Amino acid sequence: MSSRKRWHFFISMEEDKICSFFGHRDVEITKELYATTTAEILKSVNFGCRVFYFGGFGAFDDLCYQIVTKLQKELPSLSIKRVYCVTQERYLRKSSPHFRRENYDEIIYLTPSFDGWYKSIYYRNCAMIDNSDYIIFFAEKRENSGAYKAYCYAQRQTKKQIVNLYP
Repeated sequence: MSSRKRWHFFISMEEDKICSFFGHRDVEITKELYATTTAEILKSVNFGCRVFYFGGFGAFDDLCYQIVTKLQKELPSLSIKRVYCVTQERYLRKSSPHFRRENYDEIIYLTPSFDGWYKSIYYRNCAMIDNSDYIIFFAEKRENSGAYKAYCYAQRQTKKQIVNLYP
């Protein structure tokens, strides 16, 4: 079966929308989670998302990156763009031990300068949410979790498509 028969999209002529991902660092990637995440990313594409923001360095972000990259390669006509969002240049190396510039179509800086890496991540996450139309989470309710804090922030936004894939 060709890739064109597997992916079905409604192509809109509107301005490209933005989708962001937030999840826990340690996540067991099961076949079910892969399928559910793929289905949700396809919904975001049908919604009009062509720009995908990445900022984390955990298993869920890696899963989303793999799925978006597969779509980008199999359907170049969609002009999908992978964007890595960081707070400051000096935090690029700290963000992910396996981060490579060539794996992204663009790198953007979303927050003003802060003197703390962890604090700046929270504000970067808020900026990602503010700029996004569609946000996909894998966030368990844990008070000390950055993914959960981002989810709580996103829920206060009114005109966003917000999905939490956590069971």
